[in-house]
Formats: sequence, C-alpha cells, structure tokens
Amino acid sequence: MSTGSRKVIIAALAGNALIAVTKFAAALFTGSSAMLSEGIHSLVDTGNQFLLLYGMKQAAKPADEDFPFGYGKEIYFWSFVVAILIFALGGGVSVYEGVRHVLHPAEINNPFINYIVLGFAMLFEGAAWFFALREFKRGKGKWGYIEAVKRAKDPSVFVVLFEDSAAMLGLMVAFLGILLTQLTGILYLDGLASIIIGLILISTAIWLAYETKGLLIGEAANKPVVQGMRLILQANKNIEVVNEVLTMHMGPNFILANISVDFKDNLSVGDIENSIVEIDLAIKTKYPLVQRIFIEAERAKI
Repeated sequence: MSTGSRKVIIAALAGNALIAVTKFAAALFTGSSAMLSEGIHSLVDTGNQFLLLYGMKQAAKPADEDFPFGYGKEIYFWSFVVAILIFALGGGVSVYEGVRHVLHPAEINNPFINYIVLGFAMLFEGAAWFFALREFKRGKGKWGYIEAVKRAKDPSVFVVLFEDSAAMLGLMVAFLGILLTQLTGILYLDGLASIIIGLILISTAIWLAYETKGLLIGEAANKPVVQGMRLILQANKNIEVVNEVLTMHMGPNFILANISVDFKDNLSVGDIENSIVEIDLAIKTKYPLVQRIFIEAERAKI
C-alpha cells in the first residue's frame, strides 16, 4: 500500500475522532436526533480507519510457510468488515434513532450549538474529503471515477473517499433537518433527517461491500495487464499457442499468474527452460505487480 493511502487514512482518523466528540457533546446538550446520528457516524468512521490501518499493517507481513503468497488479502478482508460496520452500526443505529424520534419527537434545545458544531465538522470533513479525493485522482489516471473504483485493487483510498463523501452528505442533511425543525416547529423532521443519514450510510456500505467482494474472493488483474501478458507470450518464438492466462490479485501490489501454453514440438528441455526464464523476466519487467508466475506446458486446447 502506498504512503499516500496511509496518510489519507490517518488524516481521516484524526478528523473523525475530534468531530465525534464534539457531535456527541452537542447531541447530549441539545437533544437533537440528527446530531446523535452524526456522532455515531463519526465514531464508526473513526473505528473503521483503525481497522484499515490494521489491515494495511497485516497485509505488509512477509510470506511464510502457512501463507506462501503473503498476507496481502488482509486489506480486502478488513475493508469488507468496514462496509459491514458502516451498514450495521452507522446506518442501522441512525435509522433506529430516527424512527424513535419520529415516533416520540422532542424539542431541540439551543440549536445554535448544533450549527456551530456542524460548521466545524463540515470544515474538517471537507479537508479530509479533499485530501482523499486528491489522492484518489492521483491514482486513477485517465479512468473516470466509477471506472477507477471498479478497476482499483487497493480499496483503502476509495473506502475513505466513500466514507468522507457520505459524511459530507450526512452533515448537510443534519443541518437541514435541524434548521427546518427550528423554522417550522415540526419536531419529527429532526428524526426524519436521522433516518435519511442512516439510509445514506447503508447505501454507502452496500456499494463498498460490492466493490470489495470481488477482491476478497479472488479478482483477476485488470484487462490491459492480462492482454499485455498475452501479447508478450504470443511474441515468444518458441510458443505455438497461448492457452490460458489466469491471474489473481493476492493483494493490491501482488498479482499471481498461472499460464498455460503449447510449446513447439521440436524444442529441447533446455529451450523450454530458457523460454520460461525469458517470459518470466519480460512480464515482471513490464508489469512489476506480477510477482509470481507459473507456466504450464500443455497441448493447444481446441
């Protein structure tokens, strides 16, 4: 994982921890359901960043006898856990609190305090969101945002970006909910805002879970990488037919490749060995993320 990814997570963690404390204090003082949901949201986000940092640390462990291909998939597992926590704790509790306040609305005391806290929260969350967006844009290259998320093999940055985007939306909803409650006197609007915040978190969690699921169960390398490997194989003078190029991401920076080719019949064992060495060097030189290559000699598959 890149240093940039770690910096994005640490920045988000520091911001969310400070914001969570102020939101809970404001919710306790004013009785706002939307503010309480926002406090829960920031607390869950803080825990999520700890989990992502832990996942990055575990993923960096070297390979050993029990895990010969390393621990790279740890970051995928913990990213999936983050999605579950956002869904269950962030979204679920926010919806519960919102429904409870809709059924039993209560007047908001000193709403001005909420506005101050939300203003500072928007400032801090906005800075963290901008930092995460800048890091994401730096890594996405020419791809569009949706395509970049689908192609990304390091979930740590886009998980934080999704969290921060949901946080900004939640803050806007909380602000509107409290403001409309104050202006109209309709007390259940505050609870309704909490429900909307919960739905935003649940939607974010479902999308995150969907995007990390493929990486967790064994997603292939991006198509340009696979196609480039196939071209290298086809250019080798000793290969008659390229049967299969199977790849799997064992981590953001580790691609495992299993290749099946039909070598020409007149080759000696030494020629085949030399070809394998050439192929291995050529692929790893052009695609450094391909760290392990297994080449199987098979007759052409009809």
